[in-house]
Amino acid sequence: MFKRLFNLLFRSKSKEAHPDSEMKYLIVGLGNIGASYENTRHNIGFKIADALAADLAVQFSSERYGALATAKHKGRIYLILKPNTFMNLSGQAIKYWMQKEKIDLEHLLVILDDLHIDFGTVRTKLKGGSGGHNGLKSIEAELSTVDYYRMRVGIGDSFMKGNQVDFVLGNWTDEEFSKLQLIQKHCVSAIKTFGFLGIEKMMSEFNKKITL
Repeated sequence: MFKRLFNLLFRSKSKEAHPDSEMKYLIVGLGNIGASYENTRHNIGFKIADALAADLAVQFSSERYGALATAKHKGRIYLILKPNTFMNLSGQAIKYWMQKEKIDLEHLLVILDDLHIDFGTVRTKLKGGSGGHNGLKSIEAELSTVDYYRMRVGIGDSFMKGNQVDFVLGNWTDEEFSKLQLIQKHCVSAIKTFGFLGIEKMMSEFNKKITL
């Protein structure tokens, strides 16, 4: 009887002290909308968001500022977002959904391509410059901070001088495309670890070059 009374009194208070918003995570895959961009290197964020939604068995629906899927996994709520603002205005979508869902900054994870990292290498970290990435520039401007987690997925830099834009906005080669599934699977496991065990565990286990 005393145990039941204790649970009623203190567990209810515990839930009030830790509202659902504290357990929400906003996972944002950066990319550009439209069929012409679908299989470009710049859209690796969209690819990983799709893989995460598929793994968690949820569907995207058209919402304000993008396609959104909501999943529950091990007591966490994941809002998976693919902004429809195009890369250069990604920050608008992220700011809107963070405010709407009352998501803490430390529960935001942004997934993007990085040509300064070898293809198949994943690095997640806090802070850092934009590295010339327009999506990160927009996020920094909208959130007024660089203190958010970003998962950089390497696409390599195998392009001739002056052809950077064509490379980033170009389609995957057949060889690269055949290896994308392994990269997506690695990133999905990393994201779920981020939500369940925290960023340190995620970085120690998943910040590495994947064996392709």
